[in-house]
Amino acid sequence: MAQSSAKMQIDNTLYEKSPYYKGLISRSLKYLETGFPIHFTGPSGIGKTTLALHIAKQRKKPVILIHGNKELSNQELIGAFSGYKRSKLKDNYVRTVYKLEENVTESWSDGRLLEAVKTGCTLVYDEFTRSRPETNNIFLSILEERILPLYGTKQKKPFEKVHPDFAVIFTSNPLEYAGVYESQDALMDRMVTLPLEHMDKNSEVAAVISKTGIQKEQAEAIVDLITNLRSLCTGKQTVNGLGLRSSIMIAEMAKRYEIPIDGTNEVFVQLCFDIAWFPLKACMDKSDDRLKKQLKMECKKVKAG
Repeated sequence: MAQSSAKMQIDNTLYEKSPYYKGLISRSLKYLETGFPIHFTGPSGIGKTTLALHIAKQRKKPVILIHGNKELSNQELIGAFSGYKRSKLKDNYVRTVYKLEENVTESWSDGRLLEAVKTGCTLVYDEFTRSRPETNNIFLSILEERILPLYGTKQKKPFEKVHPDFAVIFTSNPLEYAGVYESQDALMDRMVTLPLEHMDKNSEVAAVISKTGIQKEQAEAIVDLITNLRSLCTGKQTVNGLGLRSSIMIAEMAKRYEIPIDGTNEVFVQLCFDIAWFPLKACMDKSDDRLKKQLKMECKKVKAG
């Protein structure tokens, strides 16, 4: 069954208009159809999951989404016995004979990975490096031998054959991020890793307009601000969160509460400060006071149109 993403959704026309994304999507679909899993990696907030879901939908197969986390287990991926089914058969065909037959069987529920493998879904495994490497080991057999081992499940068969239409798209954040595990080389060797970078300005402006409906000159002013702030980062570009998501958050708040996108407006300056402060602090080697002063100065430069 397809599962919706809680992350930002962008009009699909953005991908159709951007030469960069058109080429990336075309290559990705070819890899998937040939049987190679793909892996999008890059900073947080640049739309890896949204892109992965868009590509998955292009395959015209059901899509299943799994979010990586350290508590994810093989039981959740494969499935488990979830209880018991009890059935009774009453036989009183002969009036003087009363027969009662009772059967108790265990009830099994497929995990999302087993469901995808059996039915040929496109699996999007979001932030897979947040799951423990030993949990992700199960993908080695899937990608190499095209079987899903059913160990530890009390199933009668030892494995499930992978459906010919099954494909998987992985996404991950850089290793520097908190809560990220280093993936085993054996798994990385079996996928095509495609690094994603921040969008070019035109694509990012189009994405902000698509998501929020603000005017082009307003979107350009916000994107320019985030781009300028991102350029201030000193040596830790991969760990900052200043990207498309930040631009969209500022635009959404400005539109909803009718805040002028103007650096002379104190409410707008405070909005930009609130959204940009933490990710900017994470990538700069400056004292809080100096950083706050520089950030507010950049916000005050904004002028739409």
